[in-house]
Amino acid sequence: MDDTATRKIMAVLKQAEGGVPVSELCREHGMSSASFYKWRAKFGGMDASMISEMKDMAEENRRLKRMYAEMSMQNDLLKEALGKKR
Repeated sequence: MDDTATRKIMAVLKQAEGGVPVSELCREHGMSSASFYKWRAKFGGMDASMISEMKDMAEENRRLKRMYAEMSMQNDLLKEALGKKR
């Protein structure tokens, strides 16, 4: 999700907080009500900096999981190679 998408989400949520009916918002922005409620559940009450920080943390988490998987695989290969030498 880029900054443009983040701004769009924040704008839609603010309009809803301001009293604009969800059905009207969805029609205006070409989105489903399910998407709106998903956004509200995930991002409701956050400001743009919190959403940005959450995105950064999710990316770091993906990077660390990938790194752990690679190291775990290397560890298994080393154990297997050492076991065959004995």
